[in-house]
Amino acid sequence: MWTKSHSITTRSVTKEQMWNLFSDVANWNKWDNGIDSSSLHSKFEAGHYITLKPAGGPTVKIELLEVVPCKRFLDRTNFPLAKMWDDHTFEETSQGLKITHTITVKGILSALWVKLVAGKMAAGLPADMQRQIEAAAAYPKTI
Repeated sequence: MWTKSHSITTRSVTKEQMWNLFSDVANWNKWDNGIDSSSLHSKFEAGHYITLKPAGGPTVKIELLEVVPCKRFLDRTNFPLAKMWDDHTFEETSQGLKITHTITVKGILSALWVKLVAGKMAAGLPADMQRQIEAAAAYPKTI
């Protein structure tokens, strides 16, 4: 098993703004340069899925496993002989909103998928999360 996590605490946005950013799946490519396109199939709820076309890669299906509005969403991508989980949490603290993104890969070919996908994602988390905060500031403060 391989896991990498990054957290950032900010007063620039609310948990509702972050939630509005992530639940607006069709616009992920506006703030993530690594995404050509993404679409939500049905609702941003557990049991539903997202299709995502990464820049230079094939379209993947991402299943929403757990969705707690304004607090957390967990998704899973199935690769051949490995699975990748992305866990996004939003926690209000006395210092501001703590945003955490954790990537976990398990399976026989996990080392391959870490090299091809997850490692690059993890390396980009600090910059990606800063862009997410900047983009979320334009969203409504309520859901």
